Amino acid sequence: MLTIGFSPCPNDTFIFHGLVHGLTGADCPLFAEPLLADVETLNGWAMEQARLDVTKVSYHALGHMLDEYVLLRAGSALGRGCGPLLVSRGPLAARDLAGKRIAIPGRYTTAAMLLALFSRAPYEPVVMPFEQIMPCVARGTVDCGVIIHESRFTFQQHGLLCLQDLGAWWEAETGHPIPLGGIAARRSLGRELLRRIDSCIRASVRLAFADPGQSRLYCKQHAQELDDQVIASHIGLYVNHFSEELGAEGQAAIREFLRRGRQAEILPAGEEEIFLS
Repeated sequence: MLTIGFSPCPNDTFIFHGLVHGLTGADCPLFAEPLLADVETLNGWAMEQARLDVTKVSYHALGHMLDEYVLLRAGSALGRGCGPLLVSRGPLAARDLAGKRIAIPGRYTTAAMLLALFSRAPYEPVVMPFEQIMPCVARGTVDCGVIIHESRFTFQQHGLLCLQDLGAWWEAETGHPIPLGGIAARRSLGRELLRRIDSCIRASVRLAFADPGQSRLYCKQHAQELDDQVIASHIGLYVNHFSEELGAEGQAAIREFLRRGRQAEILPAGEEEIFLS
């Protein structure tokens, strides 16, 4: 059996509901019970141990693991108007971050790399689980925080202000949609099996689009925010046509993201092909 891991966030549980429940057809490879973990944990498992055959990873982390993993074309979170937000308790010039303590949801998250690309000032990153960032910013434990996932819809309830939409900054700078996370698989599995896995995930995405209500309970079992509208908004923002197939536009965005990361020396140089062919 193949091992697989993804996050408990609604976009991932929505996408993988069909695969997990055996709804994607007889040609789908056999998978063990999935491991659900926050994306930074998944990043670490892939970067340090190559632990899982198939795993969700941040695109930042992907740039560190292309010797072991290849990116599948289905299952990605990539789009417009869906990037991380830089928030604080009060007004602050978004580019005046020198010396500030800024909470980030993992050292190898896309959010962390976007912040580094946005502001080259010598700020102090403070790594913590994403669900702890808003309370810590609200208490003043840190000066600012980069929030992701459902936090995008609830930060105002914590009395916080958005200093910069980092996704909007990326779109304005590059013209590309923002690549947040994708599904990587071990290169050693071989092209034929990798293509079957990719097709299986694509089938799972299509099932989710065709009958969104079927995955509702599975999503709610794992979501940080249990409000139905928050869950629906999360899925609507992060699951789209790129989740079914990256296509030329999605691939161009990912290539540019990795290119800028290498240029800024955030990512190591690399020659490996990124995408499953």
